[in-house]
Amino acid sequence: MALLNFLKPKNKLEEGGRSFAPVQQDDGEPQKKCPNCRKEMPLSYLWGNRMVCSCGYHFRMKARQRIQMIADRDSFCERDAGVRGGNPLDFPGYAEKLETVRAASGETEAVVCGTARIGGTECCLFVMEPYFMMGSMGSAVGEKLTRLFEHAVERRLPVVGFTVSGGARMQEGLLSLMQMAKTSAAVKRHSDAGLFYMAVLTDPTTGGVTASFAMEADIILAEPGATVGFAGARVVEQTTKKPLPEGFQKAEFVLRHGFIDDIVSRERQKEYLAQMLCIHSGRAV
Repeated sequence: MALLNFLKPKNKLEEGGRSFAPVQQDDGEPQKKCPNCRKEMPLSYLWGNRMVCSCGYHFRMKARQRIQMIADRDSFCERDAGVRGGNPLDFPGYAEKLETVRAASGETEAVVCGTARIGGTECCLFVMEPYFMMGSMGSAVGEKLTRLFEHAVERRLPVVGFTVSGGARMQEGLLSLMQMAKTSAAVKRHSDAGLFYMAVLTDPTTGGVTASFAMEADIILAEPGATVGFAGARVVEQTTKKPLPEGFQKAEFVLRHGFIDDIVSRERQKEYLAQMLCIHSGRAV
């Protein structure tokens, strides 16, 4: 697969909003290599540029870093922070892995939920954590998301969600797969109440998360170059016995085939989300 060239918009929806801060090199600070342009980028530059390389490649972001980027200042109020998964099937080594990941990521589970304001509009907000078992969905993730949508119904609030996930958490077996139905039912009740839900798919959004709440939003956005799919590309290719088209499962490919509504770079996301929330709240933009 050819390397993505994010500097050249591939469609009209990607045009505009592509200004990047100049890179200032400091030989003494940590660097992070970009998998797209292969350049070593100073971490201070990436942190100041929303974890976006000068070539336009979007690195993964920690959940709380993204919340700080999207929510109005001091508006985020976390909910259900104490909900955490256990080891219901006594899967070997799972309990120890959870403790290790919690210590490394600083999170108790793979999603952070709460209420916030975006551009002045109050909403429920969830952001999945890629550094907690790649945002995999276990029982606790499903419970936190379900509670958030139920709270949104009670408060008559829209929901904004950022997804990143490798899918269902295999260590929880069928209990993990059941979260697909559980979260989908919560989204349906929110929709039946006439409320607005907007999802932003980030890299990667795959498996059971794609097959449930990630693709059930009223408006589905994605970041440039994000992988969006159910089964992995190699699995699809081996199953169909056919070569896959270039860019298969990338956001740009998915957009062309009508599975998402728009691709929005990070520097435009807050303004875009704020405008959509404002429109759906009935307030003038």
